[in-house]
Amino acid sequence: MSGTLLQAWQAVANHPLFWVGVTLAAYQLGVALYQRTKLAVFHPVLVSTAVLVLVILAAGQDYAHYREAVQPLQVLLGPATVALAVPLYMNFRRIRSYFWPVLICLLVGGTLATVLAVLLAWLLGAEPMIMMTMAPKSVTSPIAMLVAEQIGGVAALAAVFVMFTGVLGAIFGPVLLRLCGVDHPAAWGMAMGLTAHAVGTSRALEEGEEAGAFSALAMSLMGTATALLLPLAVSLWMVFQG
Repeated sequence: MSGTLLQAWQAVANHPLFWVGVTLAAYQLGVALYQRTKLAVFHPVLVSTAVLVLVILAAGQDYAHYREAVQPLQVLLGPATVALAVPLYMNFRRIRSYFWPVLICLLVGGTLATVLAVLLAWLLGAEPMIMMTMAPKSVTSPIAMLVAEQIGGVAALAAVFVMFTGVLGAIFGPVLLRLCGVDHPAAWGMAMGLTAHAVGTSRALEEGEEAGAFSALAMSLMGTATALLLPLAVSLWMVFQG
């Protein structure tokens, strides 16, 4: 009987839709906990990640198997990211009126988010490979992984740093902004988008449409600037060091 149950379990666990369902259920659990408690530690991304790790380990599977099984969900990441253009369009006039503040915020905030991460890693004695992997931590995973490879980092590890940055930004970002007295929707959204990418943008949308629009704008600009300028900056630095 136990052998039959084991075979049945393996058949269920190896079915691609099983892991899609587990992923959606884990995220819904996180959403329910977050809506009920309003505690940052129950952010849906954090809760769903912990639940999925436990389920994958309990099922005796590995990440490669899980990633292959949830390919349908990964395909939807593109349209979901493009959908962030909707609040941008709805608030286009207001965004245009803040052109110079947005540009200055991007240059100052984006530079500090990158330089401080590398500097902190250097002060803690990290190897150059780790520093280059951490440099693009504040942009979305596809861009971060590509840039990390170009500048001498590790793509897979860059994705991990991106995930932690987004989750920690969504948890502690609102608290720090309130402590600093930042309550303007545009400034609130820019800060979250620059530092916590898509996860921060989803948190900014909870504050309002304007904050979400500026966060989506900041995330897009930060990703573009990182992809174009960070490899160039690292190349110039290596030439200067050589």
